[in-house]
Amino acid sequence: MNKLKTIRILTAFFIIGLFVSGITCFPIKQEVQLGLFLFDKWDIPIPEFVQTVEKGVMETTKKHPFLFYGTDWLAFAHILFALLFYGVYKDPIKNIWVTEFGIIACIAIFPLALIMGPLREIPFWWQLVDSSFGIIGLMCMIPVYKLTLQLIDNND
Repeated sequence: MNKLKTIRILTAFFIIGLFVSGITCFPIKQEVQLGLFLFDKWDIPIPEFVQTVEKGVMETTKKHPFLFYGTDWLAFAHILFALLFYGVYKDPIKNIWVTEFGIIACIAIFPLALIMGPLREIPFWWQLVDSSFGIIGLMCMIPVYKLTLQLIDNND
């Protein structure tokens, strides 16, 4: 497979991941309800943290729905970042700075999760789930970066 095709496949995967992460920020109440339904349907005990999340989401929905506006902006940012990486898909050499930004963003996930997680009383296992997005992103962006550098060298 040629370098440009590999760059485009990895970048498309990254774009789709960002987009899906974004749109899943909108229906939080419905996602929590679906999760509880699946735990029940598959006869899996509901972890205490999931019960706490469900209680918090339902109380917030009833008493302070405006707080979810913050997650709407989170969704918007993810969708915009997904669009930003179309530049890498289209022209990775010209947009190598976007790839570098993506690598920095993926690395920045770790301190955010590991610093803010405990402050927000997020269980460590969930901080690891959040950190996995950085790992998956790096698995896409580092090869994209290296392949882009090879394309640059070939153009000299």
